[in-house]
Amino acid sequence: MAIKSVLFVCMGNICRSPSAEAMFRHKARNAKLDIEIDSAGTIGYHQGHSPDRRSMIAGEKRGLNFEGMTARQVNNDDFVHFDLILAADKQNLADLMRLCPVQYQSKLMLMLDFCPFSDNDVDYREVPDPYYGVGDGFELVLDLLENSCSHLVASIRDNNT
Repeated sequence: MAIKSVLFVCMGNICRSPSAEAMFRHKARNAKLDIEIDSAGTIGYHQGHSPDRRSMIAGEKRGLNFEGMTARQVNNDDFVHFDLILAADKQNLADLMRLCPVQYQSKLMLMLDFCPFSDNDVDYREVPDPYYGVGDGFELVLDLLENSCSHLVASIRDNNT
């Protein structure tokens, strides 16, 4: 099946999923992929808010654009509409599985499922939440997303041709 739309999901839709949206938008544009890209959260606590300032600062240093992004909560139409729905971590994936009708659950995966990993990379099968952390957590998130989004673009390009 050709992938024409991707939704990135984290808990609040202010750190990881908007960073993934911005990163994938950047990578897809450079690869000349015509694809719909969005992000959402499993909770609506930050609904209507812009992405976290720290996420935007880190992303903008890498040339990412967060313009026009506001947090929103996943809704039932997302499961029908999007071809691929990528969760930041296993807890968000479990929350999506609980909400998603059975016939659409095959669309659900982790954001990092497209990355090649060795056994030494076990800790990085999930995108860690940098919101309450200190240090370079936002940079680590972007490093992981850059790798994943590059592989995702290649996978979609290969499957869509």
